[in-house]
Amino acid sequence: MQKVAIAGIGQTKTKLKRRDVNFPELIGEACDLALEDAGISESRIDCAVMGSGPEFFEGVGEPEHWSADYSGGVLNSHFRVQTGGTVGAATTIAGYYMVASGLFDVVMVVSGDKLSESSVQQGLSLVYSPTMGRDFAGGAPSAVANQTRIYMSHYPEVNENHFARIGTMMRKNALKNPNAQLKLPQISEELMLSMNWLSTPLRLLDSCPTSDAACSMILVSEKVAETLNRPLAWIQAAATVSDGVNYPDRDWGDPVALREAARRCYDAVGITDPLEQLDVMELYDAFSSQHLLWYDALALCEPGQSYKLIEEGITAMDGKLPVNPSGGVLSNNSIGASAIIRQAEVALQVMGRAGDRQVPGARIGLAQGWGGAIQFHTVMILSSDKDIDNLRPARSAGPNVRDSQSGGDM
Repeated sequence: MQKVAIAGIGQTKTKLKRRDVNFPELIGEACDLALEDAGISESRIDCAVMGSGPEFFEGVGEPEHWSADYSGGVLNSHFRVQTGGTVGAATTIAGYYMVASGLFDVVMVVSGDKLSESSVQQGLSLVYSPTMGRDFAGGAPSAVANQTRIYMSHYPEVNENHFARIGTMMRKNALKNPNAQLKLPQISEELMLSMNWLSTPLRLLDSCPTSDAACSMILVSEKVAETLNRPLAWIQAAATVSDGVNYPDRDWGDPVALREAARRCYDAVGITDPLEQLDVMELYDAFSSQHLLWYDALALCEPGQSYKLIEEGITAMDGKLPVNPSGGVLSNNSIGASAIIRQAEVALQVMGRAGDRQVPGARIGLAQGWGGAIQFHTVMILSSDKDIDNLRPARSAGPNVRDSQSGGDM
């Protein structure tokens, strides 16, 4: 296996409704931006891997055919991936293995959706079993409300105030991200708690918006990377793990698939204490409460203790491990692009190119995604150096350096 680097990143303009482009044009916008960012011509692309959410969202069967003219698929190797909410991350991981295997040197990955052109919750309701799930899991909000209630039953210390603090933190982060859709300058915990119920215990602003967006990245082999005079983000480990859906003892409050995906990635790069050894993290937080479950599974704390990380500000922008400097999925969610944006945002951080949302000194980061009936999970670890071991000696100074350089709570 050869090393793989991310050389270019393209995120589209994101809005509730992108009426100025159709779906293939949205995909093409992201691809053009990634090629320009990498300084690589389309003729150098050996393979294109495209992802999008369920075809219901586009209203077109096999949307990769519709988009081939825009996604690098003409007279080229071209693949489509579809794994629900993890599709963007799975698309990158598929492209990663194509380069790591030596099959291709330059692969363009792209994923996105135009959710404004479909009934999102109707489509999401269809992923659940018609006999065992659809009666109680009508779309994503009620499914995650069930997940949250189960988690709260395990750990009674968790309450709605924690969700409000998380949602406020994410929306404040989004104010410095030009690609975020939902920007709320007046956000506060009081405002969060005053919102109408969505599906208890979740309120309206505990949920992500729906967006029209796409994201593309250019993946290159070591050989090509050596010819590029620019910052790169090196993919050090990647994992996709699936849980089941409706087996009798499945505990939605215990994300075992994410825990396993994280373990595999940590073992691959020698991470034993992620809270100390990671500099930044981007999570797929379609709902505020999921921060707590994902922190547990990613071994940032002992199970059930994640609420303390929120109370102590550990995951704030000026904390020990900033989570979602971009504002996360709570501020921008097209489903198709949401998980790949998590990877792109971590890549920008370790490249030192994240602009106003840059975490000082970020060199090692983790991106996570989830999808399906909350059973698909992805993890990817990226770093600024090809050899992640080169980053370890100075790592102990990381939190202190960040604290001294931080401009305070965003």
